[in-house]
Amino acid sequence: MPSSHRRYRDWTHERIRSEAAKVGPDVDTLIDVILRSRPHPEQGFRSAIGILGLVKRYGQERVDAACARALLLNARSYKSVAAILKNGTDRAAPPTDETPILFHANIRGRSYYN
Repeated sequence: MPSSHRRYRDWTHERIRSEAAKVGPDVDTLIDVILRSRPHPEQGFRSAIGILGLVKRYGQERVDAACARALLLNARSYKSVAAILKNGTDRAAPPTDETPILFHANIRGRSYYN
């Protein structure tokens, strides 16, 4: 086995899921989604282990909040969770479905084109 693969030898599905459950419910859900979304669950090991590794740098609460945000955004990767933590959007209020309607004199509207 190549050296880059040997470090994942000790990681199993059960170990990844139990570590994720220790961090928080949203981490557990996101890692479950990642593992289920791949044709072979082993393809999601690197993302899952990477997300679990973010706990050392950011703490359990922030990683769990970032995973909750990633689930809302339908983002299923380590890069997405790391970007959420790096930008601090895990601390921001969740986005609302209501987008502000713009009223301006230069906006023509639907009736102009029909």
